Amino acid sequence: MFEMRGWRSVVAGACVAVLLAGCASKTRSPAPVEDRSARAPGMPAVVEPAKPLAGADNAGKPGYYTVRQGDTLIRIALDSGQNWRDIARWNNLENPNVIEVGQVLRVAPPAAEVTAARTAPAPTAPAATVVPPRAGASGSAVPSAPAPSASAPSGPAVAALPPVGTQPAVPAEDEIAWSWPTGNGMVLDGFDEQRNKGLDIGGKVGDPVLASADGRVIYAGASLRGYGNLIILKHNNTFLSAYAHNQTLLVKEDQTVRKGQKIAEMGSSDTDRVKLHFEIRRLGKPVDPSRYLPAR
Repeated sequence: MFEMRGWRSVVAGACVAVLLAGCASKTRSPAPVEDRSARAPGMPAVVEPAKPLAGADNAGKPGYYTVRQGDTLIRIALDSGQNWRDIARWNNLENPNVIEVGQVLRVAPPAAEVTAARTAPAPTAPAATVVPPRAGASGSAVPSAPAPSASAPSGPAVAALPPVGTQPAVPAEDEIAWSWPTGNGMVLDGFDEQRNKGLDIGGKVGDPVLASADGRVIYAGASLRGYGNLIILKHNNTFLSAYAHNQTLLVKEDQTVRKGQKIAEMGSSDTDRVKLHFEIRRLGKPVDPSRYLPAR
């Protein structure tokens, strides 16, 4: 009996030894190794930076604008004194309705366009007639002459603006004989640099809205929030005028208009009463229209 038990113990011990030996010889998979060479102890892993947006290398340079939250191409064009179609073309925008926060856009014409416009032959229109240049062109529609330094191609539309509160002298070639954009409507609200960027003029629904000077329509639509049905005219390299809150628009983009021509009918689109909001912009900056309009 004792020999049988001893034999069984020996066999059992041998089996246990074999099992242990097998476990010891089994190849184990190595534990995952985390590469910490790219960061210091306790610091998060390095994240690959997002791809820079178009034009990012031009951020902050004269003649360029960085898109902010809430911007639209129409708003950017109005604030820079340019035609939105030109800005879309200068920046190769396939869809002008799609711009991204942080994207950097050219808002001043390339040097090649400025040079071409300056060397173009003078128009043959009568001297008393203001012939607007092609929408968005930066050259002057007068015989070639040394241009003021403020219009150098490397500068942005706002580069030549004076300190706040001062009114720059208007170059002779950019002088315009403005007229009132309505009949005898009362001025409801005057110009204020922070609160109201133009004049609000009262009237009745359907009253005629008139072009305040010869020009070309560079915008006619309702996509600029706060302006309702809006028309923007470009008069020359320096001045734009805007006509907002209309009931009906009577002109189309790229159409040439004459001073005093009926371009819209007064209304109350995107506002609380019937009125015309009228702006004059010099190099994209709103200026007080009452300083340009004749007394009445």
